[in-house]
Amino acid sequence: MANSACGSRKPVSHCVSAVVVLTSLLVAGWALSGSARAQVGSARYSSIVVDANNGDVLEDVNADQPRHPASLTKMMTLYLTFEALRDRRISLDQAVPVSPHAASMEPTKLGLVPGSRLSVQQAILGLITRSANDAASALGELLGGSEDRFAQMMTLRARALGMTHTTFMNASGLPNDLQWTTARDLAILSRRLINDFPTYYNYFSTPSFVWHRQIIFNHDSMLRSYPGADGLKTGYTEASGHNLVTSAVRGGVRLIGVVLGAGSNGERDIHMTALLDHGFEQLDVLPVRKPLLLASRVSLIASAHAAEIGQLAPHHAAAANWTVQVGSYATAGAARSAALAARREAEAGEVRVEPIRQRAKRLWRAQVTGLTQADARDTCLGYHRGGCIVMRPEARVVASR
Repeated sequence: MANSACGSRKPVSHCVSAVVVLTSLLVAGWALSGSARAQVGSARYSSIVVDANNGDVLEDVNADQPRHPASLTKMMTLYLTFEALRDRRISLDQAVPVSPHAASMEPTKLGLVPGSRLSVQQAILGLITRSANDAASALGELLGGSEDRFAQMMTLRARALGMTHTTFMNASGLPNDLQWTTARDLAILSRRLINDFPTYYNYFSTPSFVWHRQIIFNHDSMLRSYPGADGLKTGYTEASGHNLVTSAVRGGVRLIGVVLGAGSNGERDIHMTALLDHGFEQLDVLPVRKPLLLASRVSLIASAHAAEIGQLAPHHAAAANWTVQVGSYATAGAARSAALAARREAEAGEVRVEPIRQRAKRLWRAQVTGLTQADARDTCLGYHRGGCIVMRPEARVVASR
């Protein structure tokens, strides 16, 4: 990678070190394929690791290059929510009205109905676990009067925090060509969330919460796979790639890592693991290892296309071969749109659209493949466009909604 690809604040030696972290040191013992390694040099990749105590940058690659934040946007929505709670302008049990605009947000969502209400605390948990766009919009309207006005508030607050390259256009992170941030700005926001709101920050480690008798699991698999991880947020759109901000504490040292533009959830998590491990190593914090098979409900090896799956965990890799089917459509475009909506809900897997014949009529089937069983189940539970069925690997349908 050329020197210009690294952050301008770091000498060449640090830039080279960052590349080494994400290539030769990546995943200590895991053999990544060429596709995973190549992602480090892709046009949309950025990363940074900072010491949360003093803000010192330990590693950075493209940390000041503009990137679409996707659902990492919700970190600022939560910052303003926590600020309002601290200042007693709102309370956790206060009702948040749901407008038609908020309810219309695309998946991922809680499925809020216009005219209904949820509490501020439920909205916070919806943002953190499911990354619910409808709950984010509803919170924005509560705090700003309208989501557009709230987005202006978000941008102004970001600039006041020192996030000089960030502009927000909505409360959720749904695609907008004018919505930008950088890895460095997100690290600044993360430090402020942790330091400004130590009580409310604990919400980011919530593993799940119950919504209308449904258990919603946190999308952030680092909470389960990385020792010491206690938040913050995942994000994905087609334009941004797979994004992640993680905070982890070991030996009294807290690090914050940001990875933007990875090619898959598993690749993203592997990059984050390597960056944090190397960061702790630089600060002389002893490593903590956790067996890969206990990592999470997301198969990191399978998602990252590791080269030695057969030797490491063949039966675990097979767990990422589940599929969800979200209907059959008259056109390939309609099928792809439905599959992409389910893909956003899952934050994992691959879209598949295939032609079928049904009663002498040509239709297009919409699916998302390459999911774990739990991710497939959660996707159908959260999918709000009609029927969704879960299909086991190389077998018949096993569940439906």
